[in-house]
Amino acid sequence: MMKAAVIHTPGGPENLLLEQRPIPTPANGEVLIRIHAFGLNRAEMYTRQGHSPGVLFPRILGIEAVGTIVSAPSGEFDPGTPVATVMGGMGRTFDGGYAEYTVVPARQVKVVPSSVVEKVGWKILGALPEMLQTAWGALFISLSVKGGETLLVRGGSSSVGLAAAAIARHHGMKVVSTTRSESRRDLLIASGAHDVLIDNGSIAEEARVRYPEGFDKVLELVGVTTLGDSLKTVKRGGVVCAAGIVGGKWVLEQFTPNELIPTGVYLTTYSSSVEAFMETPLDEIALLVAEGKLHIPIKSYRLDQIVEAHHEMDESTACAKMVVVLID
Repeated sequence: MMKAAVIHTPGGPENLLLEQRPIPTPANGEVLIRIHAFGLNRAEMYTRQGHSPGVLFPRILGIEAVGTIVSAPSGEFDPGTPVATVMGGMGRTFDGGYAEYTVVPARQVKVVPSSVVEKVGWKILGALPEMLQTAWGALFISLSVKGGETLLVRGGSSSVGLAAAAIARHHGMKVVSTTRSESRRDLLIASGAHDVLIDNGSIAEEARVRYPEGFDKVLELVGVTTLGDSLKTVKRGGVVCAAGIVGGKWVLEQFTPNELIPTGVYLTTYSSSVEAFMETPLDEIALLVAEGKLHIPIKSYRLDQIVEAHHEMDESTACAKMVVVLID
């Protein structure tokens, strides 16, 4: 048997119940992972609230996990191998990472060298997979960022926003991040932003005063509630990537492209995927974080604190990437 945080019906954080469940058995093409840590993501909050179509309950949530291989019936991995996994239906179509063990398809499992685990530790490693692949993928796949460019991170105090700012600055970009709260300015600066804009829902006018040429690239993490405003901050030939829904709204109503998108500005998206995760330089970034070369704040919890953690996620008070550590 194993401990798992199980949700039987959608609702508030208290609907997450710590239960004893049978350890799952992997089939051919699957692996059983003993989980050492897992990150918390807003996607899980939305599923918990009942906003993920097609999810059947009861369900063990969690779209990512790191740990060690217990068994792989088809022989893809040796027992004891450190690994990371994300997405692919975790926590939605099948039980995910909010547990001591999980079974996932072998195709979405990435080996982490033991030397990296020893240097980094499970807490840092557990915080990175989904956050990193979103930030990295949006920056380098969708936005094709380059050193010397200016980047606006809209929703900068989100975990992905903090990671994106740190990575972009490390790669030689000038980073401007937004936050709704003046009290978070120092956090954003410490995580990599050169400048901060206080976001009251409309920043385009102030951004154009301070950066009259406009930004080269914009990473839009708030979502459709601020997308139109973000598009106004970009220079001709610049790109906006819509990659988040921190604002809690999914659909852009009455979308008229030639009214929303300025002439010569490009709009794209980034959606997390197993394929993108497998290409993400997890080992390299984890070492940079452990060495203090990338500052990404991380806040850890125990499994029996999952309700408390979800309350903080609902209220957006953590100001860090949230991670549950089972075995350090």
